[in-house]
Amino acid sequence: MKVVLISMPDVAPIIIHEMAIHMPNHGIACVGGNIDEGHHVFLIDLVRKRRNIAGYLKNTLKKINPDIVGLSAMTWQYPTCLALVGLIKEMLPHVKIAVGGYHATLMHREMAASPDAKDVDFIVRGEGEETFRRLVNALAGTDRLEKIPSLSFQSAGRWVHNDPGALCDLSRLRLPIRDRRRLTGGYHFMYSRIEVMETSRGCTRNCNFCSIRHMYGRSYRTYPMERIMADLDDIYFNRKTRLVFIADDNMVLNPKWVMAFCEAVIEKKYANLKLVVQADCLSMANNEAMVEKMGQAGFRSVFLGIENVSRHNLRTMEKADIAAAARQAVDNCHRYGIMVIGGLIFGLPDDDEEAVQRNYAFLKELNVDASYCQMLSPFPKTVIREHLLDEGLVTNHDRYERYNGLWANVKTRHLTAEQLQYAFWYHRQTTLGWWTPSPFARNQNRLWTSAWLYVVKPIMKFFLDRQTRRTGWEKRYQKDLHRLRLMNRFEDLARFMERRAAMNQN
Repeated sequence: MKVVLISMPDVAPIIIHEMAIHMPNHGIACVGGNIDEGHHVFLIDLVRKRRNIAGYLKNTLKKINPDIVGLSAMTWQYPTCLALVGLIKEMLPHVKIAVGGYHATLMHREMAASPDAKDVDFIVRGEGEETFRRLVNALAGTDRLEKIPSLSFQSAGRWVHNDPGALCDLSRLRLPIRDRRRLTGGYHFMYSRIEVMETSRGCTRNCNFCSIRHMYGRSYRTYPMERIMADLDDIYFNRKTRLVFIADDNMVLNPKWVMAFCEAVIEKKYANLKLVVQADCLSMANNEAMVEKMGQAGFRSVFLGIENVSRHNLRTMEKADIAAAARQAVDNCHRYGIMVIGGLIFGLPDDDEEAVQRNYAFLKELNVDASYCQMLSPFPKTVIREHLLDEGLVTNHDRYERYNGLWANVKTRHLTAEQLQYAFWYHRQTTLGWWTPSPFARNQNRLWTSAWLYVVKPIMKFFLDRQTRRTGWEKRYQKDLHRLRLMNRFEDLARFMERRAAMNQN
């Protein structure tokens, strides 16, 4: 069987411009790596082909002539995914198409009931490695569709949803197949090549805005250490890459295990290795010895989910009051040479304009090295979505392309969605202000931080300040909104987007 796995071209540049960071899709490399031998697997990561997508896929898929194409999409990438389904079926009517990822897992019944699913043959729910492996075997005649857990498929004109399967045994998963990428170059963060790996899956925290529990349940599992180090060896020695993003949901839930991982990395003596991870404030605040060991092992950046300064808003998200923990976590990271990216969420029910400004001020006071500020997205099947729907606060129910953290899809008790969108943008400019690289950021890459600080930033600031004086904040805001609207608009897929809209109207 010839198998093609495709990830979406849509980006959400919340930290920096979308051209500054293109990370490879880890999910399709993992799924592809666990397909049985004897099949031919190809990976297409469309983040590296954001222009002329249709032309590229026509040429590439006609050369490969696949038997099955699998597409992986987050909720905010789902409209693009459907457009690609239409394009592929038009080119290759015989090809079988499977859709997987978070949105397919959360919304498989709604997908199946919608005209959107007309050209979709299979929905792969939950972790994809085992389900997709068996699906490929079934198409090859060595397995049966009705026996495959977590698979949805069409039979006799109706959709069949098999029962969910057990979580994958991580000790049995093979390494990702990074060497099967059709687009092999250009994965970068700023001027550094970057790769992605996993050391664990799942999170046991209660955050009610998160959809992880629908993918993994309330669980936390780690890979065997030997497998992790083999994966890191592949990245370091075979891919010649020194910057690695560890894409775990919350790696630091087990501090003893993290310290064991760090010891293993230190023992390998990787030169110039830089690790980036996301972590929770409580673990980083309460385990200074772990943070120290992380610094020794090469962790250079940590994303901390601070979320909000308001105790009431934190309770709304079913999170503890972590303001004090956030301060301690930032202090611990800085003490051991780790740069902090601080994350905030705006648009909670009690947010007014003063609260928006106060959150930005808190982030600035914390002295984080970079910010990751996003709007609350009411993702399907999350607890917070149900609360917001009950209060009538969701203003965008199904334009999922805007569920990327950059758009106001809710209103609050004090602000309309439009007012929230403007306050989110305006106070970022006036309270948080222009990014100034911290000593930690400068030490990590003196060339690009110096270029930003002494060349790019002064030039941009001069022209934007002059524009603001001439036209006012509102004009500048509208220009930024226009840029956001165009960011993930792919003109060569427009015909398939329009076709989908027409089907839904009928």
